[in-house]
Amino acid sequence: MKRLYDTELIYGRLLAVTQPHLIERYNKALKAFALPETKLEQFDIDKTGFSPQVAEELGDYDYLDPNGVNRRFIILTPAQSTLPVVHTCFSNTEALVYEFFNANSRAIQALTIKDVIYGEIEDNVTVVKDIEDLLSIEQVEFKVLSADDVLGKAAELRSLVDRLKTEPDAWRDDAMLDHMVDLAKIAGDIRENRLVPDKVVFRHDAFWTSHFGGCYVFNDERTTTVICDPDAPGFRRSRPWQVSYISLRDETRVYRFLAETGRLDPPRASWLETSGFLEHRAEMAIRALLRKAEPGAIFDRMDAVWLQTWMHRNAALIAEDGVYPFLNGVKREIAQSGRIEIGRIADHLRFLLARGRPEHKDAWLVNRLITEYVPSDYVSRYVFNKQGFYKDYAGYDDRFRQHVVETLKTTYLTDKAAFRKRLYGL
Repeated sequence: MKRLYDTELIYGRLLAVTQPHLIERYNKALKAFALPETKLEQFDIDKTGFSPQVAEELGDYDYLDPNGVNRRFIILTPAQSTLPVVHTCFSNTEALVYEFFNANSRAIQALTIKDVIYGEIEDNVTVVKDIEDLLSIEQVEFKVLSADDVLGKAAELRSLVDRLKTEPDAWRDDAMLDHMVDLAKIAGDIRENRLVPDKVVFRHDAFWTSHFGGCYVFNDERTTTVICDPDAPGFRRSRPWQVSYISLRDETRVYRFLAETGRLDPPRASWLETSGFLEHRAEMAIRALLRKAEPGAIFDRMDAVWLQTWMHRNAALIAEDGVYPFLNGVKREIAQSGRIEIGRIADHLRFLLARGRPEHKDAWLVNRLITEYVPSDYVSRYVFNKQGFYKDYAGYDDRFRQHVVETLKTTYLTDKAAFRKRLYGL
């Protein structure tokens, strides 16, 4: 993984924590979670406060996610709002924390001047034992605490201010006034600084979770759809009257569900001809075929001329595999008619032409699900399904790992937003 770390393909864009007072505050939060304090003099954190260095020091990468549910968070600075979430059991953790930051920016700004914010993203489940536990999570609540109890002191100060305004003789109470001064030294001017977060409850919408080997949950107006391994506990048994269950192995039904619910962008010339999507899929398919055919291939010499020569020499192998000829055929048909009849395409090839409908709220989750059926496209796996990508990467030989890293550096990392916009409309 060192190659991924050095190129920021894993744990990239994190915030360095180097200031002693911030490290001290982080340790206060760890202590509140009954965790050992870090002895590190600097470490990096993500949006939730997770640190890969602290995780390694503790020997526990789930130190902020002990049961894979009710995720803990540590907020040292408002700057964390722009960071990614790099370790989570739920795909929507990042979105939920982002909403929390946005809805409570003033309070977070004021609190982190003096204190560290920590707590849990609580729901009504403490341990996920079966699918019913996942389905019962409809909303989450941020339980917010602060190590030096600035929140509690602000609330107490506000109560005393109200008392001072409403009780005629309250201003004669010197002990109360002195106590208010002491509280104000910690909480500041509560008339100007909003210290208590306003919005802490958020809806738990469609998501992927690592539980049961990977499980997708989609919510529509009248039904919920669960897509996962049929061996998962509770599959087809939890709320069968209102939940539709689809095996992750049944790509025909998965595709039909995504198409019928309007979550897929139909394969049309309007985006296929200008995006380079078909060309990208074809290139990924050839590279996967080359790796399979020649495990010891030296990929760093793979320029356009070398690759074209290899394809000529292995035309029979490419034809037998069928993916590259199929994509070329689709390209010709799109150029001639502007569209393609998806019903005439074999089930196992349909996801090669699929992307999430960009304007749909579940577009990122749908693109993640699609990568389950196109593992050869390691670039898209990295963009939308990093857990899947890292698992694949662990099985690559060193030469192919280097090739994958170089490809990601030249295709995606140069301009992530432009790449996502061009291929996926996001």
